[in-house]
Amino acid sequence: MGSAVVVRADAPQQPATLAALRGRRVAAVAEDAFGGYQLAAAEWLRQGLDAEAGGLRRVFTGYPMQRVAQAVLSGEADAGILRTCLLEQWVQAGQVPAGALRVVPAPTQGTAVPASCQASTPLYPGWAFAALAGTPPELSRTVLLALLALPADALGGRWSVPADYQRVHDALRALQVEPYAFLRETRLQALLRRYWLAAAAVLALLLAGAAYLLRVEVLVKRRTAELTRSLRERERMAAQVAQSQEAVHHLARLSILGELAATLAHELNHPLATIANYAAGLRRRAARGVLAPQALDEALGAMADETERAARVIGGVRALARKRAAVRQRLDAVAVARDTVALFQGLLAQAPPVAVTAAPGAEALRAFGDAQQIQQVLLNLLQNALDAHRAAGRALAPIALHIGVEDGCLALAVQDQGVPLAPEALARLFEPFHTTKPDGLGLGLSISRGIAEAHGGALHARPVPPHEGGGLRMVLLLPLAAAPAPGATAIQAVPIQEFAT
Repeated sequence: MGSAVVVRADAPQQPATLAALRGRRVAAVAEDAFGGYQLAAAEWLRQGLDAEAGGLRRVFTGYPMQRVAQAVLSGEADAGILRTCLLEQWVQAGQVPAGALRVVPAPTQGTAVPASCQASTPLYPGWAFAALAGTPPELSRTVLLALLALPADALGGRWSVPADYQRVHDALRALQVEPYAFLRETRLQALLRRYWLAAAAVLALLLAGAAYLLRVEVLVKRRTAELTRSLRERERMAAQVAQSQEAVHHLARLSILGELAATLAHELNHPLATIANYAAGLRRRAARGVLAPQALDEALGAMADETERAARVIGGVRALARKRAAVRQRLDAVAVARDTVALFQGLLAQAPPVAVTAAPGAEALRAFGDAQQIQQVLLNLLQNALDAHRAAGRALAPIALHIGVEDGCLALAVQDQGVPLAPEALARLFEPFHTTKPDGLGLGLSISRGIAEAHGGALHARPVPPHEGGGLRMVLLLPLAAAPAPGATAIQAVPIQEFAT
């Protein structure tokens, strides 16, 4: 017995194999029909096509099996499953037109097929003739001999000795149908009975994983608590360091002012004396009655200018000495440099000339930083240049302050004409508490570099070649500030620890 999968002979697409029927409509009499469905389903399963799982669109017509052929011929199904030799019998009896249906061939055959029959699956043992247990043995033997003596029918079918039914069991087991339907059981008892060893192993792994995760969570909480304590301690120490650094910065500014404030009284005496002279002159002219309006206006204008000059000197000193939080904003570095030069010269009785030059387009550029701290750095560099000139015996030699662009940053370069430094002194120039001055603290350049780096810039010392005048060029680099967006503020408060050295 086998299965013959038939299609219409005039179908536009003729499948060459059973697997080519994937997704097609296939008719069969019933799901429990051995030759009429199960053998074909087992062959499809061996070819990787599970008819039950949706690989085919099954159409069950019910008995008799002629309904399957009618469904294929009428177009209700693309293919149909018949028992082997049944199609040949119908054609011979005139029940089906000859050549109307074609059998899809099988890739291999398990046993020889009669020449007059076609099959799509290997052949299996068919019907068995059995006797009841109480049947006399002689009767069973007589019937057996009579069956074996019968000639083959017109299609080659005949009785033979009992065959090996193992292949039948293999097909039924693959389909998980009776007597192997228990393989379809999904009840918990059946699954545990069948897979208890694997279930126990999985449960053990889950328990081990849960224990491991619990231990990891405990360790993470413990380490997190330790890390939190460490971070809090670090923040506390950082705050203390920031406060100490701000105090050092403040002391450094006061140190610079201490060096310059000795001549502050002398510089203020000049505008005050000028104001007094103009006032006395006006009084004498008024007493003589020769005070002209034009002369009065000129005298009052000069007195106002001298008053503003004195106020600027005092205001600059107070602003530099004031201790406050750092605030960054877009700065006009050229203006800051010129204000610093004015403050520097205003604090000295005999101030050296300071030539402020700017590269083309530099005046339009802006830096982002704290104006007071940038002024502190420039004052320190100007004072160092003046000290270098005094040490070289050239106290009134000009100091150059050039503003340009270098490495994508705004560069403010202070150049002196002092005695060149030795390589050892140049290497330790920014080292804290290292100084070449008899009364210096050794903190000015170290703090200045820290301020520059806190702004995202740098402070470099570069010896000037003798053919360019000699001396030392101190270059302060500040990042360029982008133009502010419409409606955005150009001021940003910055924590004071960002300016720590």
